[in-house]
Amino acid sequence: MKLTLPTLLGLLTASALAQPVDIESLLQQMTTEEKLGQLMQIGGDHQGFSDKDGMEMVRASQVGSTLGVRGAATVNRIQKVAVTETRLKIPILFAFDVIHGYRTIFPVPLGEAASFDLKGMEETAAAASREAYAHGVKWTFAPMVDIARDPRWGRVVEGAGEDPYYGSLVARARVKGFQRSGKVVACAKHWVAYGAAEAGRDYNTADMSERTLREVYFPPFKAAVDAKVGTFMSSFNEIGGVPASANRFTLTDVLRGEWKWDGVVVSDFTSVEELIKHGIAGTPAEACEAALNAGVDIEMVSRTYLKNGARLIKDGKLSQATLDESVRRVLRLKKRLGLFEDPYVPEGTQAANFLIPEHRQLARVSAARSCVLLKNDKNLLPYSKNVKSVAIIGPLGDSQQDMMGSWNGDGQKKDVTTLLAGVRARLPGARVTFVKGCPVHGVVTDFKTAVAAAKAADVVLLAVGEDADMSGEAASRTSIDLPGSQLALIQAIHATGKPYTVVLMNGRPLALGWVADKSPAILETWFAGTEAGNGIADVLFGDVNPSGKLPITFPRNLGQVPIYYNSKNTGRPWSGKKNEKYASRYLDVLNSPQYVFGYGLSYTRFAISAPRLSAATMDASSPLTVSVEVKNVGNRAGAEVVQLYIQDPVAGVTRPVRELRGIERVELAPGETRTVNFTLSRKDLLYWGPKGGWVADPGEVLVYVGNSSAATGKASFRYVP
Repeated sequence: MKLTLPTLLGLLTASALAQPVDIESLLQQMTTEEKLGQLMQIGGDHQGFSDKDGMEMVRASQVGSTLGVRGAATVNRIQKVAVTETRLKIPILFAFDVIHGYRTIFPVPLGEAASFDLKGMEETAAAASREAYAHGVKWTFAPMVDIARDPRWGRVVEGAGEDPYYGSLVARARVKGFQRSGKVVACAKHWVAYGAAEAGRDYNTADMSERTLREVYFPPFKAAVDAKVGTFMSSFNEIGGVPASANRFTLTDVLRGEWKWDGVVVSDFTSVEELIKHGIAGTPAEACEAALNAGVDIEMVSRTYLKNGARLIKDGKLSQATLDESVRRVLRLKKRLGLFEDPYVPEGTQAANFLIPEHRQLARVSAARSCVLLKNDKNLLPYSKNVKSVAIIGPLGDSQQDMMGSWNGDGQKKDVTTLLAGVRARLPGARVTFVKGCPVHGVVTDFKTAVAAAKAADVVLLAVGEDADMSGEAASRTSIDLPGSQLALIQAIHATGKPYTVVLMNGRPLALGWVADKSPAILETWFAGTEAGNGIADVLFGDVNPSGKLPITFPRNLGQVPIYYNSKNTGRPWSGKKNEKYASRYLDVLNSPQYVFGYGLSYTRFAISAPRLSAATMDASSPLTVSVEVKNVGNRAGAEVVQLYIQDPVAGVTRPVRELRGIERVELAPGETRTVNFTLSRKDLLYWGPKGGWVADPGEVLVYVGNSSAATGKASFRYVP
């Protein structure tokens, strides 16, 4: 349907005259079949439905929402059928996986989390939401807020890393950004503990204590609820023998009961039907019964609700009240989005929203701030802008598709600036050459061309890592080393004696081994999106001082996995002495990771004072202030991410060796000093008690402040209830 001016004016007039919908009145008018239709989500793309009977299902009031259908004209064409040709004229809600951008692609979420720039993450989510809305999408299946401690799991790329406190801050920021306009609803996923899949294998089992669920995996979701997220998505995994899409404890007892949340839960792709393969349902009808009674409101793609719901109600296995409550939530969401009053989207607005200069600049800044400087021997970086020749070597040096990473919305590779293009734009007078050297995968033994290019250049950049398909959904790996011949390529360049920088592009922590030990400089850039090349070049040549920090631990090798900073002390902690045998340690490698959570270097240096406390004690009603002085003692302006950690050394249950409780990103000119204040209160000390419920024990609490989880600045106070 073309929204010409007369048509649009007619629709606006009709919208103005329409009475606000009464959800309860509408619910009373609906047949059981129409109610079940509101709980059905079917798939499609720019052309419409992937199912041939899709439009007939709309006319029969059997579709409440769609996955992947987009494009203003397509959306309006389908919507017109729903609101003019069905009995009750209930509009459809159009959803899509807008994970880290729609047409303008921002860094993958794990990379963006490395910026520790919460305001920036809110802005990129808002920009993605604007672009999605212009294409008819009003429901984004993001943010993914799963905590992930195992880099073998491919979907680690979609989240904010390993820490529940920081993950909560990121969840809140991204929900606020996606939902800022009030026209698009976000979805917190995957509820819950999906990131704890055994062996890092996607869709696999997770099993853990309720304490771990509540202390580690629940907090980012609770933060999303507090940010008024409109929807949740149930995950593929099981917890303790109960699949997430049939888990009444998580879906109803916690979400609806404890948290008082009134939004919509959608299943993940066919996860309701998959209850049969899990082994808790023998038939599609039993799967429908289990999921609806547990609290899954909308079934994505599979059709067990539509085909079996009416019979289950007739047989007394599903109550009318349960069905009505799910439908009520769906209708309420549509009302909150204004769909009843204004179901259409303006056509022809994409050019005014896609890849506009403001979005490209935001993507460039985000790409640069996501870069983490892992190593910089002898201050090799930044390179001078006066260099005469640059050799970019490696399979990812000019790969537009890979720079977008996985789940890249409607991004198009033709819009992407690669590292090669970014460096050429940054150094128009220099000779910039590119040699692929080797593929991402596969074995190559002849690096003569690459070696010759390195020898002939003033600056050598090695663009290595994973391709985009190696991380994301269904992309688990049993090795997290550099794949193929990439290590051999680096070693061949190293043998020339030329200084070089390894520019990593990847969606998970990698076990760098030799590279970390021998390479003079390493810059982690993740998959940086549409403006990848420009943002990375800004860092390499000194226009931007790197300030990124790792939101997830980098292990020395795969054998250390899972490895994370907030682990437990154990009864036999290792002191680090080589001859100490009967301790919790490895024989062949240190316990410590290659790079700790929160780590990242800068082109300048910062001094952080020892923490000062506003009082020696804290009680339940009186917060405590922790202050440090941060000074830029180098000769470049830069940003430092100041981090506060606590430790409760004696508690009712064992506690982690450190827990993040504050971050502050501080930008300082050379010689500038600033005071950073953190506030600690009782809620920062709470843990899930041995008998259930949140508790805080009296006694000493240790405080650490620094620029990583290895912070050495230390103080202590006593908590007095």
